[in-house]
Amino acid sequence: MTALVATSNQIKYASPFADIAFEFAKVRAETERLCEPLESDDYVIQSMADVSPPKWHLAHTTWFFENFVLAPFVPGYVPFHPKFGYLFNSYYQSVGAFHPRVQRALSRPTVSQVYEYRKHVDLHLRELLIRAEGEALQEIGARVELGLHHEQQHQELLLTDIKHIFASNPLRPAYHRAPSRQESSSALRFFEFPGGLKQIGHDGEGFGYDNEMLRHPVYAADYDLASRLVTNGEFLQFIEAGGYRDPQYWLSEGWNVVNERGWSAPLYWERDATGAWQIMTLSGMTAIDEAEPACHVSYFEADAYARWAGKRLPTEAEWELAAQALPIQGNFRESGGLHPQAAGKSEGPAQLFGDVWEWTQSPYSAYPGYRPAPGSLGEYNGKFMCNQFVLRGGSCATPRSHIRATYRNFFTAADRWQFTGIRLARDRLAQKDRQAHMP
Repeated sequence: MTALVATSNQIKYASPFADIAFEFAKVRAETERLCEPLESDDYVIQSMADVSPPKWHLAHTTWFFENFVLAPFVPGYVPFHPKFGYLFNSYYQSVGAFHPRVQRALSRPTVSQVYEYRKHVDLHLRELLIRAEGEALQEIGARVELGLHHEQQHQELLLTDIKHIFASNPLRPAYHRAPSRQESSSALRFFEFPGGLKQIGHDGEGFGYDNEMLRHPVYAADYDLASRLVTNGEFLQFIEAGGYRDPQYWLSEGWNVVNERGWSAPLYWERDATGAWQIMTLSGMTAIDEAEPACHVSYFEADAYARWAGKRLPTEAEWELAAQALPIQGNFRESGGLHPQAAGKSEGPAQLFGDVWEWTQSPYSAYPGYRPAPGSLGEYNGKFMCNQFVLRGGSCATPRSHIRATYRNFFTAADRWQFTGIRLARDRLAQKDRQAHMP
């Protein structure tokens, strides 16, 4: 048995899993901090099928620890509530039946009961970490670490869902007060990257999801990658040129979606009484800043813009090869703005990390040698490897400690309520061929 040690008013454990115990308390507290600006009425809203009420996020992340850590490793453990497993299981078919995703806006359990649920599970998990030894301790530690990264994913989802909830309210309420915005952006350039046989994927050092494994060789042709993200001003040119009305730039399914849903601009863009563009942010409505990265665009819109611009989206391998040698720094959630910022000057590609998730042209599929985890946890990633596209780099709502150059996010092509944007790429051979034929 290991001893509990208190240092600097923070709880740590004198055990091999001291860091995980400390991180557990920190991550769990951060989720609740993100909910502090909310009123009780905000916790139960579900503004569309893909959005979950904030109360559900608080309970689901708790259920994850209860179901995958406490239930298997605490002898005789009794769940906090016999129906919470049904209400707060997200999609784990092997665990059991679950409440329909589109019906998560429930008045009960109350907000206070959900917070009691969190306290109950946190207490039992801390006690388990103190008592556990040997191989059980190793497995518990691995599951807690996965649960913490899972909760960080839901912290980001919590913010994106709150934004959609508030944007759906005619009052356009503000979640927080934003700091000052950067006023200018650098000129768009392209950096050359040599092709050849390269390596991508997680090398097994430190945490990584199973979908990042294994590190493997890929062949890339010479390519150019844009120095920064596409800006609002650049995307506005696409709109004004009739991009949303011209089928030549759109994939067939994308063109159908544009017409069925009446898209004419990115999500959260709308005109004011004078006809000027405004955008909904987590700080409320504000005028469009043309220097800031275009955000809340679907894969269809990103691909159409790239075609209109005479470029293309990068593959996920091209993105990772450009990013793997760079420090992970950028406009993450810790910056406090919760909004994409204009790019500053840079000697290499800027904004690869933070600001917005960057669509790639790569379908989300398994790497060579991929094997999902055994049991129910194997449903975490592998079951979604169909009809999704990979995004890279994190966003202004992503925790800095959660992102890696190998991190593979994924959404369907029509999704756009996440902080998603565009970086352009081009084929070097095609570029050289065009230059050779210029008069």
